[in-house]
Amino acid sequence: MPSDSSPRAWEQVLSHLEKRLTSGEVRPGQRLPGERVLAAELGVGRSSVREALRVMEALGLLKAQTGSGPTSGAMIVARPTGGMTMLMRMQVAAQGFPVSDVVKTRLVLEAEVMATLARLQPTPDLGSAVELLDSMENLDLTADEFLILDAQFHVAMADAAGNQVVAAMMAGLRESIEAYVLSGVQLDSWPTTCSRLRHEHRGLVEAIQAGDPDLARERITSHIRGYYAESAHSGS
Repeated sequence: MPSDSSPRAWEQVLSHLEKRLTSGEVRPGQRLPGERVLAAELGVGRSSVREALRVMEALGLLKAQTGSGPTSGAMIVARPTGGMTMLMRMQVAAQGFPVSDVVKTRLVLEAEVMATLARLQPTPDLGSAVELLDSMENLDLTADEFLILDAQFHVAMADAAGNQVVAAMMAGLRESIEAYVLSGVQLDSWPTTCSRLRHEHRGLVEAIQAGDPDLARERITSHIRGYYAESAHSGS
């Protein structure tokens, strides 16, 4: 009888994929093999692989893609984090918050996150956030893929600041952030926007590493307001 008959087969797939994530074998920005390949590799049915991927997407660890070719398959967007973060992410993802409310909340939370990171000595480990920035340098990413990693970068910065409640709130807002940043994409001007966002993200890290809380706060405020103003204008 195929192993897929086990009611826990999808959990075995989930455990395997989480180990690959936490070990660094796969990282944000990379794609997982297709369902068929994973099913054969793990000796389970494709339905079990599908269920595990569905759970991982709900937890914000990956983003599924449809179609075929190099841009198909599930793209990793985050590594596993704490249970509180996962719970809040799932709760908030079901809410349809007004974009203006999400932006105002981001301004409050992220200004504090950046100022905290810049004040802390020694500088906190920003490895996860920088890894995402490095992945975002890939010129083959679509606008949607870039902005999904962008949203996760902001969550990673909140994680690095060490306040678990703020980090959980940011993770919970991730779905809402993704929704409005993706809706604001203008493909004709995307290359310019993408280049600017890369520059601004690196500037945030530089302000933190310089130990300048005021500059860090100023840059994150400008970064969030600037994209919101641009996307709101494009939708008018």
